[in-house]
Formats: sequence, structure tokens, C-alpha cells
Amino acid sequence: MSEQTTAGEGAAESRKTVKCVVWDLDNTVWDGVLLEDGEVTLRPAVVEVLRTLDERGILHSIASRNDPELAMERLQRFGIADYFLHPQIHWGSKSGSVAAIATALNIGLDTIAFVDDQPFEREEVAFSHPPVRCFDATELDRLADHPELQPRFITDDSRQRRAMYMADVVRKQLEDTHQGSPNEFLASLQMNFVIGPALDEDLARAEELTVRTNQLNATGYTYSYEELREFQHSPGHDLLIASLEDKYGTYGKIGLALVERGEQAWTIKLLLMSCRVMSRGVGSVLLNSIIRRAKAAGVRLFAEFVETSRNRTMNVTYRFAGFRAAEQRGGVTLLENDFSVVPNFPDYMRITIRD
Repeated sequence: MSEQTTAGEGAAESRKTVKCVVWDLDNTVWDGVLLEDGEVTLRPAVVEVLRTLDERGILHSIASRNDPELAMERLQRFGIADYFLHPQIHWGSKSGSVAAIATALNIGLDTIAFVDDQPFEREEVAFSHPPVRCFDATELDRLADHPELQPRFITDDSRQRRAMYMADVVRKQLEDTHQGSPNEFLASLQMNFVIGPALDEDLARAEELTVRTNQLNATGYTYSYEELREFQHSPGHDLLIASLEDKYGTYGKIGLALVERGEQAWTIKLLLMSCRVMSRGVGSVLLNSIIRRAKAAGVRLFAEFVETSRNRTMNVTYRFAGFRAAEQRGGVTLLENDFSVVPNFPDYMRITIRD
């Protein structure tokens, strides 16, 4: 079974799919310029492309120089407004809008595609954000055929992705107006975190997590469906998957861990968490459950960490959980936990562990 690391954003880059398509409006989503021609018409291929990519779990947003109220009214009239998350409709730069969308969705610029009819706008975005893939609006009929817009698997989480992000918007609005401590707000969500062995139906989502997750992947390793299936059936490995839900709905399968179990020592080969749940205080829950199990089994516990340009948060997570550097193996730091401190689970959520 092979492992691919992202040293310098290496091998996994070729597999990286687009997470969000950012659309211009005038002469891109619709024919005509809204402020000059009130009777703009929706381009025929747009609805089909929006629907197809949405079903694949690819999000949509807008970067348009336009009157925001007028533009949103027209999108509502066309029946497509709900497709677009965090639309940026104003008179500022398109590159600024793209950056704001990446921040709002908590995704990397290298997972964004930008569609615009104007060469100047595409060049401005490409100059400011070289990782963004830019497409001419004339390519609309073929847009969904590009390989980077075709994830290998379409999972239940993919199909629900837009709805899950929309629920996140509601949660954020409630959090911003909450009167009380952060932990009191988290408790009000009534979260349930479930950890268990990955089942056959989880493997496609597990591969998707390794490919999509960059900021909260402790090693940057990516594994194929076939490799994950081997680990799933290996007597010397635990492949664990975690899901999260609260009173506003499900976050889906948001965490994955691969533990290599030896007689004297266990090694965490992979630990990752979806970036969407960073603010929910759940980043350490999966790790803490492994620490507890290893201590109960009477074995030493190690973890591999490979530093990338984005995953410093995972290093901090390991350190707070009591891991310290034991040795270096090439670009891999081997951490060890001596169990001197076994972290508690958060008291603002329910933890369910399946065997």
C-alpha cells in the first residue's frame, strides 16, 4: 500500500478537484449587462451546469461588479439564487471577491475555479491568485467535462454539501448574536459526535476526505479507495471515521484516522478533520478517543506528522494532546504520547463510540 505526501503540495495536487466555482454574472450567467438592459436572459446551459456540479458536491458563488439588490432579485427571478453561497456582488475587484469567498468557505484558493467572459477579469484574478483556475464563459457548455470538476466518487455528503454549508450560515448568524460564552453556544447546538470503524459505504467519503482536506490533515497523505479498503480489512490497522450532527442537521462524515496497531506500540498514520468543523471544538475528539484506547491497551502511542504549508493547526492539536517529538525520519516527525495527561472529551457534546 502506497502513501503519497504533499511535500511542497506534491503528489496530491494532481488529484485535487475544484470545491467551488465562482461565477461572474453579466454575459456569463446571463446574456446582457443588467444595469444597461433590464431584460437580461439566463444563458441556456447555466442551470444544467449549476445542477450537475451541485450534485457532485461542488459549491457555487458569485464575483460580480453589479448592484447587489438588483442582481439578487434577478437571480431569484431565474430560480437559481439558492445555488450561490456567500455571493460577492459589489464594485470592488474580482480578485478581492474570490479571496473573500475562499475565506468564507474556509477552502484554499487552489480549489476554486473562476468563470468570466472578460479576459481582463480572468487575468486580474489569475495574477492575484495563481492557483485559481480561470475559465472563459464561452466554455460553459464544456465546463462540467473538465477533469478537475469530476470527483472520483459522488457520496451522500457530496449531494448534501450545499445544504450543509447553508446550515453553517444559520449557525454562524446565531453564534454572532449569542449572548453568553462560546461553550454555552456550543452546548446549545446539542452536538453528537460519532466515531466508529469505517464501513464499506464509508470508503468513498474516506477517500474524498483525504483528497479534499489540506488544513487539518496531519500528514498530507492521500489514500485511494482501494488502499483504504485494504486497511479496512487489515487485522493490523484501525480505519476510523467520525461524523457530527446537531439540532440544525448533519455535518456529514467529517473525520478520519488510520492507526497501525503493533503488539507493543500503535502509530497514528493519518489523522484529519474537515475544515468546516474547525469552529466547533471537535478537532481533538477523534484523537482523544485513540489516546484513551491506546492507554487502555497498554501500548506506546506514536503519531506521524508531516508539515505542509497549511496544516500547522494539526501540529498544535497534537501538542495540546500531549504528543512530543520522538525522532525524525526524513520529512516525517514521529511524535509520542506518554499518557501523562489524558485529555477529557468536551462537555458540550455527546460522544458515541461504535465498536
